[in-house]
Amino acid sequence: MRVRIIGAGVAGLTAAYEFARRGALVEIIERAEAPGRGCSWYAGGMVAPWCELESAEPLVARLGMEALVYWTRTIPVALARGSLVVATPRDQAELRLFTRRTQEFEEIGANRIAELEPDLAGRFSRALYFPREAHLDPRVALDTLARRLTAMANVRLRLGFDSAEAEGEAEWTIDCTGYAARGKLAGLRGVKGEMLVLNAPDLSFSRPIRLLHPRHPVYVVPRDEHRVMIGATMIENEERARVTVRSIVELANSAYAIHPAFAEAEIAEMGSDLRPAFHDNLPRIIVQDRVIFINGLFRHGFLLAPSLARRTADFVFKGTTAPEVMRSAVMENLSEAASR
Repeated sequence: MRVRIIGAGVAGLTAAYEFARRGALVEIIERAEAPGRGCSWYAGGMVAPWCELESAEPLVARLGMEALVYWTRTIPVALARGSLVVATPRDQAELRLFTRRTQEFEEIGANRIAELEPDLAGRFSRALYFPREAHLDPRVALDTLARRLTAMANVRLRLGFDSAEAEGEAEWTIDCTGYAARGKLAGLRGVKGEMLVLNAPDLSFSRPIRLLHPRHPVYVVPRDEHRVMIGATMIENEERARVTVRSIVELANSAYAIHPAFAEAEIAEMGSDLRPAFHDNLPRIIVQDRVIFINGLFRHGFLLAPSLARRTADFVFKGTTAPEVMRSAVMENLSEAASR
């Protein structure tokens, strides 16, 4: 079986790996000069299905639980150190609300917070600890996947290449182009996300830390060498590359609320991109003849991509359907029309 994957972000690479390890001849086409240079490049990398229940549908958490196995065993790049959720004294109501919406956490006090994150000693009196969650560096994960794929004899990765120039017929084409597919998929929109990467040599965190706030929640995700990624913005516009002063100020202020030492951190990188989403912010596997679209991952790319890849391959190889995420193009068009 010959399968053509269009797009080499997290959706495309996980789909390619799923098809390749089942024996398909896989061609991956990516118009950028390197894999994963779209919105996957700017992702937080939190594999946090239970935290995401705070604002996402239960489906996202169910699919995300599969990602924990994928990123810790199948492609073992994630660190299973849990997630920590905190709030300032004036925002304790947000923490209580978080407990009602989420699952699989421990309520902990100041001493336990200090044990988990010594740099937070004395900063917060209570927190929620989600011990089963994990995190990864998206760029390391994408590079690991790409290297594993290029080492397989049945995979061809074509970078800096337009899909319109592809030669030969594929039995199936898997479109994983995200927001770029907006002209092909009804109702697809872009939700802008902005992030900072800081060099913070005076701080050392072991796991993601979420600071709750009624208007400006933020997460801090540790990287290597005392770097941290700070993000959380979800802006309903489609200005792809522009990072606003307002967002940077909000992100920086929130980081400072977690620890004042962030005031002396160096801004190593700023970035933004558009996450593809449908009206309900849920993912889709859309079948249109011999083309399958994997799209609508919203802000949950690394959390959802492995399970969507597996369900897509199950459909192609076994004819198995996954009604919670799969639909035909006709069904999707009707659904989007009804939502307007």
